[in-house]
Amino acid sequence: MSIASLQNAFFQLRSNRLFEFFVVSIILISALVIGAKTYQLPPTFLSWVGFLDTAITVFFLIEITIRFIGEPNKARFFHNAWNVFDTLIVVVSLIPIQDSEMALIGRLIRIFRVLRMVSIIPELRVLLNSLVKALPQLGYVLLLMFIIFYIYAALGSTFFADINPVLWQDISISMLTLFRVMTFEDWTDVMYEVMHVYSFGWAYFLTFIFLTTFAFLNMVIGIVVNVMEDEHQKENHAKGEPTLAELQAQIQELKQLIQNKQL
Repeated sequence: MSIASLQNAFFQLRSNRLFEFFVVSIILISALVIGAKTYQLPPTFLSWVGFLDTAITVFFLIEITIRFIGEPNKARFFHNAWNVFDTLIVVVSLIPIQDSEMALIGRLIRIFRVLRMVSIIPELRVLLNSLVKALPQLGYVLLLMFIIFYIYAALGSTFFADINPVLWQDISISMLTLFRVMTFEDWTDVMYEVMHVYSFGWAYFLTFIFLTTFAFLNMVIGIVVNVMEDEHQKENHAKGEPTLAELQAQIQELKQLIQNKQL
């Protein structure tokens, strides 16, 4: 078999949905093996778990080799960050460090093998890429949220410290208390405690909740949803499917043609 035919065979294999499903199944088994090692197991069962872990590592090595050989442009294989991540995880997993001082790192690397599911499933890649690309826009929203937190924490520490020093002793503790309020974790107990001293204390808590939980978190969700829509359009365009803008342009052209024929 020639190199070209071998590359084509591996390319067809790596693009096969059944092969992808099989890889995902192995990743899930790997996750179960990691979970099984956290229990007190009989020695016999523990040896089988160790053998299975070694077999999974060998399979991942074969799978990454198939993906590399099946890549038409091998020079650009490592231009993909997910390929670099997968290769790094597989290579480090091959290092025999179980009985050395690096055993903890070895276990951590095997835990991160579960993340390989993101690189295998396109939908998960779109989600993660959307979150990463949304970070610059989210940064400004989070900065504004931090300013609101800081102002309210300073007010809470100034006025409520004598009521409950455990919750309002300083600005850092006050920010933790406000995070509890924002997540609705028994926040009414905190509010009623303040209202025993300041009857209008409810205004402090309600305005904070409206600003953070309702306003800013909805802004974060809106930004992520918009970026995800853009990523889905790019993914469809890469597959040869028309984007929304292209469909609108085509509809406009059809309308223009119909109008011209009617004239």
